Amino acid sequence: MATITKTSPLAPAGFPDLPAIDGVRFATVEAGVRYTGRTDVMLAVLDPGTSVAGVFTRSATRAAPVLDCQDKIGGASDGPAAILVNSGNANAFTGHYGQNSVAEVTQAIAKATGVAVERVFTSSTGVIGEPLPHDRIVSQLEALKSGLNRHAIEDAARAIMTTDTFPKGASAQVEIDGKTVSIAGIAKGSGMIAPDMATMLVYIFTDAVVDQSALQSMLGVQTDRTFNCITVDSDTSTSDSLLLCATGASGVDATGNAAFAEALETVMLDLAQQVVRDGEGATKFVEIRVTGAASDADAKVHGLAIANSPLVKTAIAGEDSNWGRVVMAIGKSGAAADRDLLSISFGDILVAEKGWVSPDYREEDAATYMKGQDLVIVVDLGLGEGQSTVWTCDLTHGYIEINADYRS
Repeated sequence: MATITKTSPLAPAGFPDLPAIDGVRFATVEAGVRYTGRTDVMLAVLDPGTSVAGVFTRSATRAAPVLDCQDKIGGASDGPAAILVNSGNANAFTGHYGQNSVAEVTQAIAKATGVAVERVFTSSTGVIGEPLPHDRIVSQLEALKSGLNRHAIEDAARAIMTTDTFPKGASAQVEIDGKTVSIAGIAKGSGMIAPDMATMLVYIFTDAVVDQSALQSMLGVQTDRTFNCITVDSDTSTSDSLLLCATGASGVDATGNAAFAEALETVMLDLAQQVVRDGEGATKFVEIRVTGAASDADAKVHGLAIANSPLVKTAIAGEDSNWGRVVMAIGKSGAAADRDLLSISFGDILVAEKGWVSPDYREEDAATYMKGQDLVIVVDLGLGEGQSTVWTCDLTHGYIEINADYRS
């Protein structure tokens, strides 16, 4: 597998200082699933009564751990719960062997931790089509159990990385009825990113009290505003999984609380944008705002057509203000558009309006703007009130280099 040594130029200054969430403990080990010299398995154990919600890839070739998690979401939440994640091997396209690996791992975790197997959730990320050496994971469960620590969330974020160049974390705190409720999350993702549910692998924890059905509903709404609005390369993974866990340790009921929902969305959007900033080979972070569409759904279709266009993304990589490629992407999207109503801006620079280049447009201004690391492309379709914002990155030689030798 390709070894990534250079941190993305779009990376944050460092891993954030996340609050410890009461009711969850973490541990990591080096199991040698595929990597050597680094941790590659993380275990999280959650207190009894923790609600667990999840969203997953809708890929027709979903991995065995995804199918197992989908079967378990919505079950009883009175006992403790556990999450185990391995990197280096996706346990996808592995048939009955993959299902057996999930069973072996979940049953061993249940035995080691006392968590009912129905409350053990697993995720795998890495190479597709190779049997998971689950015995290497099982052999480390006692070490994981003995290493559980409520302050080890950063270690967990590092253990789930594959081609990521930095660990991803985000948090928020909100006051409810005079008490503080905390949310902290971690994510991995760098390539094969065009979520059709949530994204990559994401684990979010809160000490709030939220029943499972309300937590699931909230997660679905926030996912569509965050993880389903990002793309790196238009490819949807076999393993995308997002688990949201509410331990209830704070004793504060956040069910239906608007401030809590807003704080959760803040954490999810932060993590989603970090994934884009770590896009394989990325040098530019791009926000695409679409307004004036016939509907919000149409606006999102247009936004993703622009964000996923190799021609648009390579132009951005080359710092070329080729707005004609934006026009092309809008035209091919399949959503409603009218050439003679279309306006396009790069940042504050009006490039085209009402189907024609703006009389005030100066190529040199746009060329200077394109040299920045954080870019905004604004499209107004002039058709209605629909709007959407999506986030993407450029497409560089680095993406090819990483993926050309991913398995070697």
